[in-house]
Amino acid sequence: MSMIPATILTGFLGAGKTTLLKRVLTEAHGQKIAVIENEFGEENIDNDILVNDTQEQIIQMSNGCICCSIREDLRSTLQLLAAKKRKGLLDFERVVIETTGLADPGPVAQTFFMDDEIAESFLLDAIITVVDAKHAAQQLNDRQEARRQVGFADQIFISKSDLVSADELGALQHRLKHMNPRAPQKVVHFGDVPLSEVLDLRGFNLNAKLDIDPDFLKEDEHDHHHHEGEDCDHPSHKHGHDHGHEHGHGHHHHHDDDVKSFVFRSERPFDPAKLEDFLGAIVNIYGPRMLRYKGVLAIKGTERKVIFQGVHQLMGSDLGPAWGEEEPRISKMVFIGIDLPKDILMQGLEQSLVS
Repeated sequence: MSMIPATILTGFLGAGKTTLLKRVLTEAHGQKIAVIENEFGEENIDNDILVNDTQEQIIQMSNGCICCSIREDLRSTLQLLAAKKRKGLLDFERVVIETTGLADPGPVAQTFFMDDEIAESFLLDAIITVVDAKHAAQQLNDRQEARRQVGFADQIFISKSDLVSADELGALQHRLKHMNPRAPQKVVHFGDVPLSEVLDLRGFNLNAKLDIDPDFLKEDEHDHHHHEGEDCDHPSHKHGHDHGHEHGHGHHHHHDDDVKSFVFRSERPFDPAKLEDFLGAIVNIYGPRMLRYKGVLAIKGTERKVIFQGVHQLMGSDLGPAWGEEEPRISKMVFIGIDLPKDILMQGLEQSLVS
């Protein structure tokens, strides 16, 4: 049986995750998707699109999708689904897991790597985070869970943008980019997202592409001092009530969120032993605060790119394609985490280069 791709859908309360899901569940897209929900609540999937009554843990939808609530834990629900698929009792091609509005996607993602049985049946595709433009500034200021969801994302959808001014939207996008420069952002109208932008994003694939928002990199080159997290009076940081006229100038302030990202680049290759020791130590100490990290590296002694990525303490690496003849061998890494000590990491990486 081939691997079943799984997508984790997370996002702020009321941001429109359920609207997006309803579309996935009711649209005639010809894909059979099993949706796992953390809870069946009032505002969740409407009863009119459910085929039978909700006493059942697994419900067949009218378009062939399956909806399933988590009664015990995610692991046993995934195992049950995989077992039923193997026995031919259920027919589905992929899984979408909707987490509650305040859930931390980290442990959900880790389930796919740490549990051998789950890892044999499922392949984690991507974490998608839905951000509500109207309430984002307030939620990001007040709730670390909201900031973590942004840090974990492979793709960010911004909903309700019609309820805010262009300046407020710009300030929010700037802020999100600093928290997570590797997740593309897309402004969407309620649930109106093509499925191709939701499924098969391959955010956890070890591929040799490190997509970092180019504006973030440009800014980084021009202006080193402003990523260091000094105090910031940016309007999207003040409490959400004073949406005044001062939004316009604020685009280039640094936001002092605890979820931050930074990029390390070097034209000198890494010494493999030093790098392994250093990364091992960092992950050991700061793993719980490291949300997502990825690198495409030039390592002494190999003609191929070395790709690594991780979630919290779990890190995996692989040999990628060979460096091209003309291609500059530049190592690039991006780290996204909570209050990570940038100077310690930068210095340690610098010391892991071939001297």
